[in-house]
Amino acid sequence: MLEGINPLLTGEVLLHLDRMGHSDSVVVADAHFPAWALGERVVDLPGTTTPEVVAAIRSVLPLDDAPGIDLMESADAEVLDVQRELMAAAGTTLEATRFVERFAYYDVAKRAYLMVRTGETRKYGNALLRKGVVGHPSA
Repeated sequence: MLEGINPLLTGEVLLHLDRMGHSDSVVVADAHFPAWALGERVVDLPGTTTPEVVAAIRSVLPLDDAPGIDLMESADAEVLDVQRELMAAAGTTLEATRFVERFAYYDVAKRAYLMVRTGETRKYGNALLRKGVVGHPSA
């Protein structure tokens, strides 16, 4: 364990986050998401929720600005409570968030460097975060 590091950030997660470059992405996936079918690198964090994992990741990873976060659009395009929690955990706003249609989201997610699968059971509780520049003044 490291001092000052959120305990949800295992050594494996930290290793992959460190290896990511500018604009590389990490998907924080709910329990329903086909992470193992889509991803080359998947880390399982059972017993966690997507908002708490997003908050942990954001404690060490700045967001890109083009856009920094993608959420899966719900069936009726309503912004759900879990999505509001994800935006809050990411430190972003509704205006700065891109909502992507479900099947298009799968295509975007396939290109992610890393997928972190959580135990989140709420539908549409997925977030794709793009890494910004570490140490950049806006980070």
